[in-house]
Amino acid sequence: MKLNLRLSSLKSRISRFRLPSLPLDLRKIESFDNDHYKIIAYGLGAVILLMIIAGFTAFFLTLRGAEQTMVPDVRGKELSQALVTMQERELYPRLSLRFTDDPAERGMIVDQSPTPGAIVKAGRRVQITVSRGTVADKVGDYVGQDVNEVKIRLQTLFAGTKALLSIKEPPIYVFNRAPAGTILEQKPQADTELSGPAVLELVVSRGPEKAMSRVPDFSGLSIEGALLLIERENLVVSFSMREAARGEKQGAVASQAPAAGSMVAAGSRISITLTKPAPAVGMVSGIYSRSLPEYPFPLKASLEALGPSGERTPILIIDHPGGSFTAPYFLPAGSFLALSVLGQEVPPRVEVRAGQ
Repeated sequence: MKLNLRLSSLKSRISRFRLPSLPLDLRKIESFDNDHYKIIAYGLGAVILLMIIAGFTAFFLTLRGAEQTMVPDVRGKELSQALVTMQERELYPRLSLRFTDDPAERGMIVDQSPTPGAIVKAGRRVQITVSRGTVADKVGDYVGQDVNEVKIRLQTLFAGTKALLSIKEPPIYVFNRAPAGTILEQKPQADTELSGPAVLELVVSRGPEKAMSRVPDFSGLSIEGALLLIERENLVVSFSMREAARGEKQGAVASQAPAAGSMVAAGSRISITLTKPAPAVGMVSGIYSRSLPEYPFPLKASLEALGPSGERTPILIIDHPGGSFTAPYFLPAGSFLALSVLGQEVPPRVEVRAGQ
């Protein structure tokens, strides 16, 4: 019994003696677990990093540059053919339209960008220009219209492109009851197809044959009164101006030729002599004179005064046959005189100055 008690006591002491070593084992286990966790964390981080790298690699491989291709030459082809050709090269067209000089080019490719032979990536857009044909593909019907208006219309129509239709100069002028300048006949006829440049031959009215008219009486009229009568009767007048003699009215008609009441052919020139207006501060009087080309029939001509502040004042508006154009004026110094024919100004302008 005593031996058993001693053994139990000894075991109890031994057991108590080994207990302090237990915390040391736990620290080892904790240290081992921390190292293990670090290894696992690093491993997971490496795996995630590899996955990210693999993902980016796959992404960029997916978006790698498209294959290169050569731009074909589609100029001169019809639009449908050009689209098929570009589709075969995996290119996409961007269309634009414009007028051209050749009627046969209608619906065909006339320009492209990039130029043929350029190396580009597949899928690129290529700018191609398709011809709308010519501005006019048929001859218009101009009979009954004014020849000058037709000329202006054709110039405007073909502005910036080659003129497919031009008027043969000079037209054939004949006397006719139709107003002067009216187109009576044309060749080619209206609706003729235009396959290239064509010349339009016109027969134009010169107006009725000249009739006789009676010369009105200008004696004693002021400058303004004489100009009003000229516009009303649509007369062609050659003016001159001189100092007023004793007893003569200043700024009025001194003489005329032919005499009032004379019978002359319509459109004949009348000569009128004026006396200078009474002097006024800052005002200048004189005769405007300009030589114009001879016209086949009278054209609308107008003389305007442009004041120093920009205002425009009509002086004389008549149908003029060309040649010498004269008109009197009494204007502030520094004004300008501007002559227009058919609405187009005939340069240069003339400045009104004292002592002219």
